[in-house]
Amino acid sequence: MISQAQRDRVESYLRLAEEEGGSFATGGGVDDSRADGFWIRPTVIAGLDNNSRVAQEEIFGPVLVVIPHDGDDDAVRIANESAYGLSGSVDSGDPERARGVADRIRTGTLAVNGGVWFSPDAPFGGYKQSGIGREMGVAGFEEYLETKLIAEGVR
Repeated sequence: MISQAQRDRVESYLRLAEEEGGSFATGGGVDDSRADGFWIRPTVIAGLDNNSRVAQEEIFGPVLVVIPHDGDDDAVRIANESAYGLSGSVDSGDPERARGVADRIRTGTLAVNGGVWFSPDAPFGGYKQSGIGREMGVAGFEEYLETKLIAEGVR
């Protein structure tokens, strides 16, 4: 982590995960094996639903909450319940199915089966509380333009 304060913040989320009924499939605390820095072990949390704070809030640490779903429609519902929508990922052995799910998820960027969405010519930005507008690409350039429409009547 970048600082002691951020490591403490992530640790507080790990404690909260346990309080909310979650368990650690792996990780779950400070990595004491390193002498320097503010390390957190990569953590996977199971046993929570999408209403948990740990699932809904941005932790900004190496923490993943795994939430079971009951099919594609339920997975899309869960993904879209987030107040945020910066980026996401859909993976499937069936590319058409993955694209169908991706089309319904409300995020500004979405990788399908490992697709790379970051590039200087690709617009980047989020939906909902992850922001409005875009940077990079033509859409990002257009953020700096002032557009004017003049409509004149015919005489």
